[in-house]
Amino acid sequence: MSTPDLGTVRRWHRQADAHPSLVLSRAALVALAIGFGFVGVAGIDVPLEAQMVVYLMGMVALNLPHGGYEHFENLRRRRPTFRWRYVAAYLGVIAGFVGLFLLAPVAGLALALCVAMAKGGIGGLHVMDATTGTDHLETCVQRALAVAVRGGAVMLVPIVFWPETFHAFSALMVGLVDPGGLAPYAAFFDVTRPLIAGGYGLALATHVGLGYLRGGGRSWLVDAGESLLLAAYFAAVPVLVAVGLYFPFWYSARQVARTQTVDDFDGGGEGWDLVGGESASTVALRAWLVLIAGALATFSVLAAVYWAFPNPLAGSSLLPGAVAFWSVFISIVALPHVVVGSMLDRERGIWYVP
Repeated sequence: MSTPDLGTVRRWHRQADAHPSLVLSRAALVALAIGFGFVGVAGIDVPLEAQMVVYLMGMVALNLPHGGYEHFENLRRRRPTFRWRYVAAYLGVIAGFVGLFLLAPVAGLALALCVAMAKGGIGGLHVMDATTGTDHLETCVQRALAVAVRGGAVMLVPIVFWPETFHAFSALMVGLVDPGGLAPYAAFFDVTRPLIAGGYGLALATHVGLGYLRGGGRSWLVDAGESLLLAAYFAAVPVLVAVGLYFPFWYSARQVARTQTVDDFDGGGEGWDLVGGESASTVALRAWLVLIAGALATFSVLAAVYWAFPNPLAGSSLLPGAVAFWSVFISIVALPHVVVGSMLDRERGIWYVP
């Protein structure tokens, strides 16, 4: 595939910068941050049960289908041998993560948090590459810092601003395997919280400042504004609501913009299309079969993970137990999403940008 010239790339970025999905993602987070900011100032408590319902609705009903769609888009035009290797590697990483959680649930929790940050950060960087551009990120260090700042907002900012809820559900997640297993580490929370606050604040300031010094411009302005918005959003919105709505309203919406931009620009590769066909009815039937197969596969993995954990609802009632289990499950399936679907698939991974 030929590399586009600089003028073409800049026109491409200008056209993609105002993509409706990007506008929607920013507007959604601004509205939620302002709304919950007023709720906090007014001293109104949002019931925890309502927060859990929002989390499950956002993560299960709204975001899970997009995760499947990302893999479908990645695999639909690949050779069958590649698809089987991909699936085998995916299941292997899932099995490894489940094994880690069973043997060392606290380490599994730490990896789960890192997965959420990596998915948000790396995925977000590739959205910028495809849409607004990353002219202000001149070095690998700057790109890594952009990933850390965007991804870190998802988990590090809630630790600072919503510590009680964050720690309570972290304990439940560990409790899927070892009830009370997080208790020995509770004494360190008061130490790690200010360290995380200072470290993330320094990383955010450095990221914004370096981007300005390395050229600024529109790409820097958009990146700086979005980075600050993410920090403000996760600071103002209760953590369960914030995470539950971040993935469908920010991550997924922005990946739609990246996918459509890349498709409009690149195209091709139709020879191995899973849903290709000579007629509309053939395409519809194949798409339906792929959808059913994906749903059954996801349910099978979920059932296997549920069966593997000795305490799948963490000894809690249904809602908090479901939140804890789903948080672990979605991290387990997201690890190969990041590693297999992106880092090991450099030809055309889930966050592909030409």
